[in-house]
Amino acid sequence: MRILFLVPYPPGRAPSQRFRFEQYLPALTAQGHYYRLAPFISVATWTILYQPGHAITKAMGILGGFGRRLGLLFTVPGYDFIFIHREAAPVGPPLFEWFIAKVLGKKIIYDFDDAIWLANTSEANKIAAGVKWHHKVADICRWAYKNSCGNAYLADYARQFNPRALINPTTIDTVHLHNRVRDQAAPGRLVIGWTGTHSTLKYLEQVVPVLAKLEEEGLDFEFRVISNQPPALPLRSLVFLPWRKDTEIADLLGFHVGLMPLENDLWAKGKCAFKALQYMALGIPALVSPVGMNTEVVQHGQNGFVCATPAEWEASLRQLLADAGLRQRLGVAARATIEQRYSVRANTPNFLGLFS
Repeated sequence: MRILFLVPYPPGRAPSQRFRFEQYLPALTAQGHYYRLAPFISVATWTILYQPGHAITKAMGILGGFGRRLGLLFTVPGYDFIFIHREAAPVGPPLFEWFIAKVLGKKIIYDFDDAIWLANTSEANKIAAGVKWHHKVADICRWAYKNSCGNAYLADYARQFNPRALINPTTIDTVHLHNRVRDQAAPGRLVIGWTGTHSTLKYLEQVVPVLAKLEEEGLDFEFRVISNQPPALPLRSLVFLPWRKDTEIADLLGFHVGLMPLENDLWAKGKCAFKALQYMALGIPALVSPVGMNTEVVQHGQNGFVCATPAEWEASLRQLLADAGLRQRLGVAARATIEQRYSVRANTPNFLGLFS
């Protein structure tokens, strides 16, 4: 088969691309298939995309992306499948998707891992949100040969428009990347950790009072945040580490416990528990909010803890900070959960089945 991947970002940079399809590319090659990655955003534009300013340069980068997409349409007839991650273009109506499906008659595999039909507006993206054309998601789902959805909530949405909606979970490469396990018995200061982008930092607000209370009592721990932007949180224990791809796994292995708080809203229901998956793959117990896919991945008291109230966050943290043996047992069970259900190795047949 010949497969064209229409993707938003340059390869190897965006988590959604890395953990949804890029890590399966070797499997496609091993099966004798040919693929091409066609990002909308160039490397130069990606470098400044989330930085303040550079408005003209960003606008030129977007225009350049449209130009590349137009030129690419001439090559589309030579492919058997067109895999579209999230959207062919970040702004405007789904003209490229319509042309590929309805005029060229090509089979689209439409992949998404968030509730992208909702206008998830924040300070970071409020300008772009006005031109995102969120309602195009329904049309693309309708035109697709198959919809590849990160969880059941997303698949239920897609099935309103097309019965061919499959759950293709975000997965972890436990062989080549997340291939080490945290030693919970190793000496050193206890680290409660969180990782994510600037857009999800807001979810930490609900656990700040709990962490502040533990600080006031004199418990010795570090609250380590790994992100692309530093958080502004009133915590003495806070230590910020900028996210870096080359130290990603080593930095995460510094955690004894990993947090994934979420708000119970429609956007959060579309989340694919990615933070929890990363922690668990490294043998780190995850503490999560009971929202969306989190309760599917984390079984309370078996491979982590599900925390719905401040009292539950506090109680779970106290248990884990005090008991290295508990952290170790939960961590072993967490790693097994990932290997069995959410690893690249376990999910490869499912992913390859999209192209059948």
